[in-house]
Amino acid sequence: MKFSEFVARSKETGLPLPRVILEREEEKTGVPREKLRQYIGGMLETMLEEANKKYGKRQRTLTGMTGSNGYLMRKASPKMISSFNHTAMVAALSMAESNAAMGRVVACPTAGSCGVLSGILYSLWKLENASKEELIDAFIVAGGVGWVISRNATLSGAEGGCQAEIGSATAMAAAALTYYFSRDGMKCSHAAALALKSLMGLVCDPVGGFVEVPCVKRNGIATNIAIAAAEMALAGIESVIPFDEVVEAMRRVGRSLPESLRETGKGGIAATPTARRLVEKLREKNGLAMRQ
Repeated sequence: MKFSEFVARSKETGLPLPRVILEREEEKTGVPREKLRQYIGGMLETMLEEANKKYGKRQRTLTGMTGSNGYLMRKASPKMISSFNHTAMVAALSMAESNAAMGRVVACPTAGSCGVLSGILYSLWKLENASKEELIDAFIVAGGVGWVISRNATLSGAEGGCQAEIGSATAMAAAALTYYFSRDGMKCSHAAALALKSLMGLVCDPVGGFVEVPCVKRNGIATNIAIAAAEMALAGIESVIPFDEVVEAMRRVGRSLPESLRETGKGGIAATPTARRLVEKLREKNGLAMRQ
């Protein structure tokens, strides 16, 4: 299934894009779309509840390499970005740190990339006064984007690098934002393509193999990429390469990445001298020998 098929069916039938996506899921799973929508609503409530609870709070993560990023961002007065971006960043950083602290998160599409979509939806809820039903619709569109990526490429950092996790999350968030403001399926497709192209080839290089550095900060930064992609799509800017072809390109790029750049913690910034020193200190602290 391609995202272009969702868009085409919505245009042909006159049905809203979220309805078309839910109908496809109903056909696939046998679960009535009303129940699917209720389930998604439950995930949304969890996401917003946790984002509100952890918003800008210090947290104790597994390694201690992160835990104060959301707090520092909340304290700061933005000099260049809008209040929408700032709120989304704080929420994204806070949720990513909650994941690193073994908190409750909604994987969107993975736990390591859980902050991007939650940050965007939280900002819509807080600053745009978006209703629950509007947010569920945006969430479903995001889910459609993630579903297409999962079927035609991968959502796994171990398989396709961080482009498959943060990249996919950013495409999902861009599509969700675009749908909320336009209800236009084609613009959602362009937004997702613009976002995913911007993160094509992003490697998965967690320091020590822990989902903290650089993962947490990537969640915060990716919210701005999603917002920029949505703004461009809403302005009428189109991706020259269709979204479905971008997904196929991402799949090929992921297969080309060496093992060291696919979540093994052996390449990228995970292989820097500072990263190695940090991991060695962590192992010594826990009574473990440094693994070469």
